[in-house]
Amino acid sequence: MRPLHIGLIGAGGIARAHLPGWLELGARVSVYTVDGSAEKLAAEYAGREVAAVASLGELLADCTGVDICTPTPTHKELALAAVAAGRHVVCEKPLALGAADAEEIAAAAEAAGVRLHPAHVVRYFPAYAAMQRAVEQGEVGDLAVLRFTRGGARPQWAPWFGDPAKSGGVIMDLMVHDIDIARWIAGDVVRVHAQTRGVERTTGGTEAEVVSATAVLTHASGAISHITGLWGLPDQQFRTTFRIAGSDGLLRHDSTSVPGYRITAHGVRAANEGIPSSPMTESPYLAELREFAASWEEGGGAPRVSARDGIEAVRIAEAAVESSRTGRAVEIMTSGRAAEVRTGTKEVTR
Repeated sequence: MRPLHIGLIGAGGIARAHLPGWLELGARVSVYTVDGSAEKLAAEYAGREVAAVASLGELLADCTGVDICTPTPTHKELALAAVAAGRHVVCEKPLALGAADAEEIAAAAEAAGVRLHPAHVVRYFPAYAAMQRAVEQGEVGDLAVLRFTRGGARPQWAPWFGDPAKSGGVIMDLMVHDIDIARWIAGDVVRVHAQTRGVERTTGGTEAEVVSATAVLTHASGAISHITGLWGLPDQQFRTTFRIAGSDGLLRHDSTSVPGYRITAHGVRAANEGIPSSPMTESPYLAELREFAASWEEGGGAPRVSARDGIEAVRIAEAAVESSRTGRAVEIMTSGRAAEVRTGTKEVTR
């Protein structure tokens, strides 16, 4: 692999999870933020090839690829800037807050001839990767019902989480992980019905409420996925589960029953802020970044997450948010690069 120069945008928890992976791959890393935190992060890696830069233009000038680890509302602008500079792009989930914006980013990347990688890291966690292989090899037969849960303390370390217009709420910010996994395992989704309980919006000085949501996805194959997400109390233990039922068997997983599963603090963090990881296997963040970077080389192969996967995860999550808002099921019909979404009797082209 050719020497890597990565432009890392952001210095929060997920940026701190990605940075060690890039260094493990032998990359030189330039870090840019708008609040001065890039300098602090670079100082923590004194003696390594990590340096803060003063502007986005300086970051884009000569890097191999750009890794966007910033709040969701900034993804589109930053991704388009990186693509316009001819850089490969790794972008944290969700790719954008709406499918139309995600499509725009992907179309720009395709036109520029650069790679776009939505960072759906759960595909690289050992239990989920093993489950996908088992399903693909037919070990559980025809899929029938898939159940996924994901929950932990409500994120309060950054105010934008408490504004659904910026975070997308619990569905777009948290449940999009399992929405992506459900589609990866059971195929395209044609119908969504969702419900959210609790107040997602928070204002200064008010105590944040517990918020939970459930989405039922109907796949084109006939399989049904039940996905539950929870933003809980400050002492809520982070936990994920899945239960995959097919005609020939059942696959189950519970993160709290796996001794090697833990929440890791990357640098100084607020209470309950952490990144899921496992010390018993290679870091899933390293695994995804290696696969992405390898795909930039001739003959490097396609990574397990495509730009289309990122778009469809956003499209399904967006439909779930709409269903939760209206109380109606949302039908999704995907054809090529366009999708028509019907809510009740009203038709909207997205």
